[in-house]
Amino acid sequence: MHSLRSIFSSLQGEGRNTGRPCTFIRYSSCNLACVWCDTERISKMLFTTDQVVREVAKLKNKSVIITGGEPTIQPELENLVDALKEKGYWIAIETNGLVAPPFIDKFDYIAVSPKPQYQVRYDKNSMIRKANEVRIVATSDDLAVYCLKIRDLIKADDYYISPLEEKGRMHYRRAMTLLSKVNKLSNEMPPWQLSIQTHKVLGIR
Repeated sequence: MHSLRSIFSSLQGEGRNTGRPCTFIRYSSCNLACVWCDTERISKMLFTTDQVVREVAKLKNKSVIITGGEPTIQPELENLVDALKEKGYWIAIETNGLVAPPFIDKFDYIAVSPKPQYQVRYDKNSMIRKANEVRIVATSDDLAVYCLKIRDLIKADDYYISPLEEKGRMHYRRAMTLLSKVNKLSNEMPPWQLSIQTHKVLGIR
């Protein structure tokens, strides 16, 4: 069974795929407890893999983003990915990167968002080491060294800094300050970029 918070249709609001129409499959449970997380953990729905696939079909998008919570700790995730692939969907995962399941290469797109406050838990032998994009939430503007460390650990096509949302306020200035610091410290290409959660700016789900 899949313990989900929701299945819904929207536009991807952040990262390289901003603006892409997608069906979001949002898991409810996680292996971290970020105080600013926007996923409610109390409300859960239990679905079989077939039920999830049927719900996805109703929403008529060609792209699916599996997010959370934390998808990689879900015991039935591989079965769901296989079932969706059989239907021809483009499938992305959004993960904190702590766990690298053996089937991670089945995803068409991998977005990793390492959490600075849990950096001691990231072990290069068990974490995801390759992704399409990395997004770090600017919980502080003093994370430049951490960002460079993550860049050494995770090879990606794009690297992003995202503003923290706190009690309805988006900390854009903090994110821009961190972005400036990390790009001054590193001449690597591509440079770090700003990823704004445009769905929250526009007030869409």
